[in-house]
This record gives sequence, C-alpha cells and structure tokens, in this order.
Amino acid sequence: MLLEEQRYIHEDLERLEQGIADRMRDEPKQIHERLNRDHEVSQLLDQIQHQSRELLPLYEDKSGVRSKEILQISSGDPFEEFYKQVNNIKEHHSRYPNEQAENSENWYRPRKQGDDQPFLVESMFSGEEAYGRFFDLHASHESYLNLPNVKRLPYMQYLEVFDNFQPGYGGVKRADKLTDQYFKYLGELMEYLESFIKRTRPLENLEKVFGGWDKEFDSAWEKDEIEGWRKEKPAAKGGSSTNRTLSTADAVWCEACEKEFKNQNVYKNHLSGRKHIKAAEVLAAIHGDSANGTSNGSVVPLAHRLKERAVAEREYRIKKLASAMKTERDDTRVNVERRQGMTERERQQELENLYNTTFKRQAKEAEDDEDDGGDDKIYNPLKLPLAWDGKPIPFWLYRLHGLGQEFPCEICGNFVYRGRRAFDKHFNETNHITNLKRLGITNTHLFRDITSIEEAVRLWNKIQSDSRKVNVDEGSIVQMEDAEGNVMPEKVYLDLQKQGLL
Repeated sequence: MLLEEQRYIHEDLERLEQGIADRMRDEPKQIHERLNRDHEVSQLLDQIQHQSRELLPLYEDKSGVRSKEILQISSGDPFEEFYKQVNNIKEHHSRYPNEQAENSENWYRPRKQGDDQPFLVESMFSGEEAYGRFFDLHASHESYLNLPNVKRLPYMQYLEVFDNFQPGYGGVKRADKLTDQYFKYLGELMEYLESFIKRTRPLENLEKVFGGWDKEFDSAWEKDEIEGWRKEKPAAKGGSSTNRTLSTADAVWCEACEKEFKNQNVYKNHLSGRKHIKAAEVLAAIHGDSANGTSNGSVVPLAHRLKERAVAEREYRIKKLASAMKTERDDTRVNVERRQGMTERERQQELENLYNTTFKRQAKEAEDDEDDGGDDKIYNPLKLPLAWDGKPIPFWLYRLHGLGQEFPCEICGNFVYRGRRAFDKHFNETNHITNLKRLGITNTHLFRDITSIEEAVRLWNKIQSDSRKVNVDEGSIVQMEDAEGNVMPEKVYLDLQKQGLL
C-alpha cells in the first residue's frame, strides 16, 4: 500500500533526523573523531535527500492510487481493510518463514565507546595528511620538477608558491604553459586540492562554491581581467613592448622570449639564437595571420585562445582552492619545517604519541583481555608476532626490532623476512647459500644484501670477467734464451726441450 510506504519513509526520516541530533549533541575532542562525525552526518543528509525524493512522487499521486486507498479506508469498514492487511502480512511470512526481522532503531544510532567499528576517515587520509591537518603535495612536487623550463624548488619553497604561476615562482612562460605535460600537472594538483577540501569539509555545499568560482572566472575572462592571460597584441618591429615597464631607459624587451636585455647591442646578438628563432615562430603563428584578416588567421588564434582558457581556468581554480585552505597550507609549511629540524628519536616519539592517541581504545581493551587471563581468544588487532607463550609480543619490542619492515628475498623463493635483524642473519644461513650455489655462484660472502637473482648473476659474471683480465699467464713473463740466442717464454722453451728440438 502507498500509505504504508509513505508512513515507512516518514518514520525513516525521523530516525535519520534523530541520528543527526545524537551525533551533533557532543563535540568530539580529537580531530579524527570530529571528521568522522561530520562524514557520518553528511551520509545521513544524503539519505534524507534520497528518501525525500522517493516521498515526493507519492504525494503528487499522478496515478491516483493513493486517493483510491484513502477513499476505501474512509468510506468502507476500517476493520475489514485492517484485517486484509494483516492477512497479507501473514501470507508474506508464510512464504518466507526464515526471513529475519531487522531492528530499524539500530540503523542510525551513533557508535558507542566500545564498538569495534573502524572510523570512516581512517582510509581517507595518508599519514602525511594527519586526518586533514596538512597537505601531502609530494606527488605534485615531483610532477612540477619534471616540467621543462621551471625553477627547481625544494618542497618547502614549493608549498609557498605552488599557486603562483608567474615565471620564476611556481609557473613557466606563457608559451610553455600550453603543453600537455603542464596541463596534466595542473589537473592533478586541482583534483588533489578539490578532493582534500571535500574530505575535510563534508558538511559544506562545495558544489555551490565551485559554481560561484566558475561564474567569476567566466566574467573575468570575458572582460580580459585574468592576470597573465590577457590578450596579446602584436609586438612592435623593434621587439620592445610599449606598455612594458623596463628597468632602465636603454633596456630592450623581447616579446617572443618575454625577457629584458640591457641594451640594443645585447638584444641584436640575442636575435640570432635558436631559442629566440623558435619563440618568434610560435609568436608569428599566433599573430601573423590574424593581422591580415584572412579566414585562416581567425581560426588559429581562436583555437589558441580556447587552449589558453582551459589552462587559465585550472590555474584560477587552484588559486581559489589554495586561498580557501590558507590555514591548512600554513600549518603544512610549519609542520614540514618542524619535521626537518627533528632528530630520528623525536620523530619516533611523535609517531608513538600519535599511535597512543589513535589506538587508545584498542590498547585498553587488549590490557583488559590480558588481565582476564582468558585463553579462548587472543586479542591481537595489530597482528603482532607471537612470543613463546603464544601471546603477542609488546608493541615497544615490535618497534625496537623493526618487525614492521618487510624485506623480500627473491633468491630464497620470494620469502619475506620481518625485521632487519632476521634479514641480515639469513645471508649466512644454508638456504640462501645453497640457492646461490645453484645459480653457479661459489664465492657467496661477496653477495651480501643482494636479493635479486638477476642482479646476483650480473655481478657474478662481472667478477668472473674481471678475474680473467687480472690473471696473467706466469709462463709468458719469464723469458728463456737458447744456445742460438733465440728468446722465448719459459713455457715454450720447456716444451721444445722436452721434444728434443733444442
């Protein structure tokens, strides 16, 4: 019945609202708990929108089924309709006797303190991001360093200028910005920043914000107000730009190379260079035909302008995203600078504090299980190695021996050793030495820390070739002289003497 479906949807909407109210009642202390609550509320809001879209057509009642049901209930015997629905329910359960009833009250309740459910945000952020507190732009930094004609900046300086696309800062020349590699770099950086702001601000209407930025860009592009992307005018014959502010009166500006020269003589010598000739050809392809007013001249600048618009739009979006997340950007710069000045012991201590804060509940439950002394089930959420008594070793011992690091050895059949100590020890074991001898390698002590079969064979071949060059026939060093004064090697002399030819 449609009325029953409407009642069920209204009940579900009330439970969704109650679930949101229960989550917003208390303010979490930890940042990952707050983010997890916001994401849960965002999911509940999406569910409310979905249920509302399902409910709206039922009230519109374009087919008239809802009106007929109301008429039947109001005009006929209400008990007759009631018992009819009861019989339908009994018939349904007789068909499906094993169907289990779910308690809808537990669907949207917030998680309790002792629940083992993982947080939603545990898989959303990397360790560098620290649950949305800092940026992780290492991949974008590597893509930036692979761009041609860019200033090689360290990661610390890149965080300060990644949204400044002027040449010499975080960008390249205007002609170099139209390459596919630069366009892909901008796309990856923009996608990361959009993903980051969506993960850290799940309750904000970001689609509306992005739409407003697009309208601002369209308006500024039509008015030709985008910095660095204004329409270019053909340069004067001398090569200098009239609206360009130069450092001195004798300075000359090269429009093709976008570079300033001290005087006219330096500029003339520059005109014969390959870089200038190539840049001048690109500039002539843009402005050459358009000055004649031909049809070809109108197509080339139009396509060129559309390509510039696509690049400028991504740069504009990155600037807006960076300005919207100025706090996270400053915190990232401070965090990177702080970590660069830390010792290895301080970094380990920081990781331990983060572990104690994040997994405090799991560690407390593990201690309770140890106090109970129950042998039914061993609580080992971190999958630590077992000690001689069958219980997990302490976490400090796990970190002390570096058992979290895995070292695979291809020579030993891709066996994975846990910890540096076990990895170093296995090079002296029989299994590893036997496998090396099967490859034809006899001098095994030279192959320590080598785990790849290809690398071991290549090194052994090199050792063999070097040894053959070093080994010199001792018989060819000692020279002998016969009675007739003929000089020959000792080996040849002895062979002739044995044959009685001397």
